[in-house]
Amino acid sequence: MSEAQTRPRDEQGEWHARALDEVFGAFETSESGLTDEEAGRRLDEYGPNEIHDDTEVSPLALFVAQFQDALIYLLILAAGLSLATGLLPGEEPSYVDAGLILLILLGNGVFGFVQDYRAEQSLERLRAMSTPDATVVRDGTREVVDATTVVPGDVVVLEAGDAVPADARLVEAGALATNEAALTGESASVSKTTGEVDAETPLAERENMVYMNTTVVAGRGVAVVVDTGMDTEVGGIATQLQSAPDNETPFQREVDTLGRRIGLGVGALIVLVVAVQLLLTEANVVAVLLTAITLAVAAVPEGLPAVVTLTLALGARRMVDRNALVRRLPVVESLGSVDVILTDKTGTLTESQMTVTRIATGGTTYEVTGSGLDPDGEFHVDGESASVSPLEPILRCGLCCNNAERVEDASGDAEKQYIGDPTEVALLVSALKAGVEDDSERVAEVPFSSERQRMTVVVREEGDHTAYTKGAPEVVLDRCDTVLVDGETRELTDEHRQEFLASVDEFAGDALRVLGFASKAGVDPDADEEELETGLTFLGLQGMIDPPREEVPDAVADCRKAGIRVVMVTGDNVETAKAVGAEVGFDPTGAMTGTELAALSDEELRDRVESVEVFARATPEQKVRVLKALQANGHTVAMTGDGVNDAPGVRTADVGVAMGQRGTDVTRDASDMVLRDDNFATIRDAVSEGRGIFDNIRAFVTFLLSANAGEVFTVFVGVLVGSILFPQLFAAQTEALILTPVMLLWINLVTDGPPALALGVDPTAEDVLERDPREADDGVIDRGVAVSIITIGLTLAAVGVVLFFESLSTFGSLARAQTVLFTFFVVSEMGLVQIIRRRFGHSFASNPWLLAAVAASLVLHALVLYTPLSGLFGVVPPTTADWTRIGVAVAVVLGVNLLLVGREDREQ
Repeated sequence: MSEAQTRPRDEQGEWHARALDEVFGAFETSESGLTDEEAGRRLDEYGPNEIHDDTEVSPLALFVAQFQDALIYLLILAAGLSLATGLLPGEEPSYVDAGLILLILLGNGVFGFVQDYRAEQSLERLRAMSTPDATVVRDGTREVVDATTVVPGDVVVLEAGDAVPADARLVEAGALATNEAALTGESASVSKTTGEVDAETPLAERENMVYMNTTVVAGRGVAVVVDTGMDTEVGGIATQLQSAPDNETPFQREVDTLGRRIGLGVGALIVLVVAVQLLLTEANVVAVLLTAITLAVAAVPEGLPAVVTLTLALGARRMVDRNALVRRLPVVESLGSVDVILTDKTGTLTESQMTVTRIATGGTTYEVTGSGLDPDGEFHVDGESASVSPLEPILRCGLCCNNAERVEDASGDAEKQYIGDPTEVALLVSALKAGVEDDSERVAEVPFSSERQRMTVVVREEGDHTAYTKGAPEVVLDRCDTVLVDGETRELTDEHRQEFLASVDEFAGDALRVLGFASKAGVDPDADEEELETGLTFLGLQGMIDPPREEVPDAVADCRKAGIRVVMVTGDNVETAKAVGAEVGFDPTGAMTGTELAALSDEELRDRVESVEVFARATPEQKVRVLKALQANGHTVAMTGDGVNDAPGVRTADVGVAMGQRGTDVTRDASDMVLRDDNFATIRDAVSEGRGIFDNIRAFVTFLLSANAGEVFTVFVGVLVGSILFPQLFAAQTEALILTPVMLLWINLVTDGPPALALGVDPTAEDVLERDPREADDGVIDRGVAVSIITIGLTLAAVGVVLFFESLSTFGSLARAQTVLFTFFVVSEMGLVQIIRRRFGHSFASNPWLLAAVAASLVLHALVLYTPLSGLFGVVPPTTADWTRIGVAVAVVLGVNLLLVGREDREQ
C-alpha cells in the first residue's frame, strides 16, 4: 500500500492543495493511467470502490431481537415455573401451560421478525438501481469498467451525464461543471478547473476536485483518483454513521419501561401473596407455586407485543400506500409525537431543479409560471397573460447558447429526459414553454469559463450566421452597444444600462440567479472571440431559482396548524434560503448563517433555536448541532434530507426521514423512514397517521391492561378470601385456583386478542391534525388511561370474586364456579371494548372489523364451553342458572363503567 493510503484520513484531505506532479508521484501513476495488472493488484489491496454498511443486521439477530423485552422475560419465567412443578415430589410438570406460553412467545417473535425483515427488504429494492460504469485510462487506452473496480491512481474520463465514481483531482477541465447538491447542499452547479487551491478551502469551494456521489452536468474532464470506497468524503460520513449507536424511539423506551414496571409489580405481588399463603394459611408448596404462576400469567398482557407490532405494521402498510416506507416499526407511533421538523431545502422543500421564473426584456418584466422540468407554463405581465412574441429573441438566445440536451427516455422520468447543467436545462425548458424550438446549426463555440464569465455560440439560421452570448449580466452589458426594444434595435444608453442593472439587483434580491443575453447577426463564424463578442445587442435578463414544490406551502401550514414547528437548515446561501423560506411559509427574519451559528455556545444556541426558522450555509456538523439543541430543549425532532451531508442529522434525529428518489444510499441507510416520492407533504400525512395510531394504541392498551388488572385483582383477592373461607380446598388441591393459567392465557390472547387487534385499525379522528403534539413526558398511560384501567379492573374484580364464591357456595363445584367466572370475564370484556372506544370518541359501528372480532371471540369461547375442548380447560357447560348469574354480573360491570364514562363526558 502506498504511503498516501497509509496515512490517517484527515491527512489525506489536502490533495486539492498539492501540485499535480506530486499527486501523480504519490500514487505512482501518470496521465496514461495504470496498467490492467496494477489496477487488479490495487483492487485486491484496497477492496471494491463502494460504500458498504457494516451495521447490517443479520436475519438471526433480527429474530433474536424480538425476544429481548421485559414482558417476554416474565413469561419465560412463568413457563419455567410451570415445568418446575414436576420437580416436586408426586407432581407432574404443567406441559400444557408451559407449551401455550412458549407457543405465544414464538408466534409473536415470528410476526415481529417478518415485519422488520420485510421493511429491510423493501429498502434494499429502493437502493441504487444499478452500479454505474466509469471510463478509465489503462495502458494508455480508454476503457469502460464497473465503477466498483476503480482504484486509487486510476485516471478517469468524465463527460456530461456521468456519475463521478470516486474522489479525484482534476488534470483537465473543459467547461466542466458538476452538481454537488448531494454532498454540499448547493442546488446550483459548480464550475471546475485545474490548478491548486489553498489547503484550508472548504469542501464546497474546492474547484479542482470532484467527489463520489456527485454528477457531471456540463463539459468534460480528466482526473486522477485519490480516494475510493469508504475513504471518500461520502465514505467518511458513512463511517461516522456506522459508529454511532442506534437511538431508541420514545415509544420503544415507553414500552420497555411499561414492561419493567409490570414485571416489578408482578414480582412484588407474588412475594406478597406467597408470604401471606405460607404464613397465614395451610397452603402447600405446589399450591403456592401455582398461585405465583397464575399471577404472573394474569398480570402479563400476552397479546400486547403482538397487538402493538400488528398495529404499527398496519400503520406502516398504510404509509407505504401514501409513499412513506418505514424502516423501524416503532417510528410509526413516534411520528405522532413530533413537535419539530428540521428540513433541508434542496430537493426536500424545492424541486432540486433550476427554473426560470422572471424575464426582463424590451422594458417589460415577465413572470413565468410552471416549475421544474414541466414544459407547460405561461408568461404574465402584471398578473395578466401576455404574448410570447416579444420574448422570442431572448428565449432563442438561451436555447441556442446552451449545451443541455433533451433526450428520449422510455421510463417516463422527467429528470432523465434532460442532460446538462441545471441552469442550461432551465433555459431550455423556458424556451419550450413559449414553443420556441432550435432549428439552427451550431458552427462555432467559445466556451464558458470562470474567468470570462460568458459563453458564445455561432449558429447558422435562415442562411445567415448569428452569434448568441449569455453570461454574467454586467459582463454581457459591457459587450453591447445596442438594445432590443419592441422588436427594434436601439442605442444602448446609460439609462438603459441602469434600468437593467436595477432589474439585476431586484432579481438578486429575490434570490434569483440572473443571466444576461445578447446576440449579433451577420457574423463571420471564423472570427476570433473578441470580434464575435463585441458590438452585441442586449436582449435582456432571465432570472431563475430552484423553486418550492407546489404542495409544500400547504404542507408546512398544516404542520404548523398541528402544533409542529418547521425549521429549514440548508447548505445553500442565505438569500436563497430566505427567499424560498418566505415563499413556503417560513419567517426569514433573523435567518442565521453557519458562520454566525459557529460563534454561539451550546447554551446560546439552545436559546436561539426556539426563534430562528432559517439556517443557511450550514455544514453537516452544524446541522447536527441545531438538532441536538432542539432535543436538549425537550423537543421530539424529525429531520428530513436527501444528500450525504444530511445523513448525520438524519441518524441522530428522533425520526430520521430520507428521500427515496433523490436520496443517497448513505442517507437512506441512516434513516427511520424513506419518502418514496420525495414529497414534504408525505411527512404531514405520516404525522397524521402516527397520531391516529397513537390513539389506537392507547385504546387497546386500556383494553388489555384493564382486563389484566381485573384478573390480577381477582386472583389476588380470591386466593386470600378462598384461603379463609375454604382453607382445606385452597391449601391441599392444586386445581383450587380462582382461574387457571390456561384460562387466563385463553382470555388474554384468544378472546381479547381479536378485539384488541381490531382496535388497532380504528379510524383516525377527523381533528387529529388540529391538536397540539403530545408532551414528551405524556406516555401511552396518562392519567385518563390509568383511571380507566383501575376502575375497570376493580369493578371486574369486585363483581367477579362475588360471582365466583356465590357459585362455589351454591353448587359446591369448583369447576362450575371457575367456568362461570371464566365466561364472565370473556363476555364482560366484549362489552367493555365498546365503552373504552367511547372514551376515544368512536361510535359503536364505526369499526366493522371490531364487530366481527367480538363475534369471533364469543364463538371461540362457545367452542371451549360446548366441545371436547372443555376437558383441556377444565370447564363444564354452563346451565341456564349459570348464564343468568353471568348476565346479571356483566350488566353490573358495564352499567357502572358506562356511568363513569358519561360522567367524564359531562365534566369535559
